[in-house]
Amino acid sequence: MTNSTVSNQASQPSAIAIEGITEPTILQYFELFNAGAFEAVSQLFAPDGVMNAPFEQPIVGPEAIAAYLHQEATGMALSPRQGVIEPTEDEAAQVQVAGKVQTPWFGVNVSWLFILNAQQKIVSATIKLLASPQELLNLRR
Repeated sequence: MTNSTVSNQASQPSAIAIEGITEPTILQYFELFNAGAFEAVSQLFAPDGVMNAPFEQPIVGPEAIAAYLHQEATGMALSPRQGVIEPTEDEAAQVQVAGKVQTPWFGVNVSWLFILNAQQKIVSATIKLLASPQELLNLRR
């Protein structure tokens, strides 16, 4: 990797490759998130889209999602590894992704479940921590 590549990564989202996933909305979610472009991430959601984050009440709508991400996700790096896309009856899709989240304090295995509508907007994103109960207790702030 050259120095120019490293400097470009800070200003532009770096491409994410997830085994089994080609859905552009999902790839953009991870690329934009890792670039800290939380406003852009929130625009991937439908107007009534919901983010279900660990230990939180559902966060509804792009504006609330952007505010939540600015407050809680700064400094996080998402490392999705593999996933599967399943079509649903109403021309939408359910996308499951497994990977890891690295925060400034810890790393944890995570699964994401996205529901996309026919317009490829995120209707629902559910993030689950894949850790033992004791590990989860140790993560609480």
